[in-house]
Amino acid sequence: MDRKQVAKATTKVISSYLTYQAVQTVLAQLMETNPTLARWLHSFSSRSIVQDGEVYLLALLAEHQELAFRIMTVREHLVEEIMDDLPEMVSHDIKHKNTQHRKQQLEKLTQLSVSDPTSSHLESSSE
Repeated sequence: MDRKQVAKATTKVISSYLTYQAVQTVLAQLMETNPTLARWLHSFSSRSIVQDGEVYLLALLAEHQELAFRIMTVREHLVEEIMDDLPEMVSHDIKHKNTQHRKQQLEKLTQLSVSDPTSSHLESSSE
């Protein structure tokens, strides 16, 4: 496992997700202040690749620089708001979910071996 490569890929995913959240925020703002521009941005976003935030922003810069700058500003603000809490939250969430998955799997395994009547019947007939 190349830790640096994993960190880079994770950063790209988080950056793209924050771009998506910034677009959603700007869309909500525009729906109240400029519905026509909101519809344009919604249409643009539906035909552009939002999964890759950087590709999306480059395409938006080519078509509507002001909106692209606004989305970049909101994205930057979002990352500043969440960055302090993010590492601890991600770590806690993964540990919690792993524990839940293990617990559910253990419950499945113990229910199967306790409630499987064919296995106890086979054991008693082989004695």
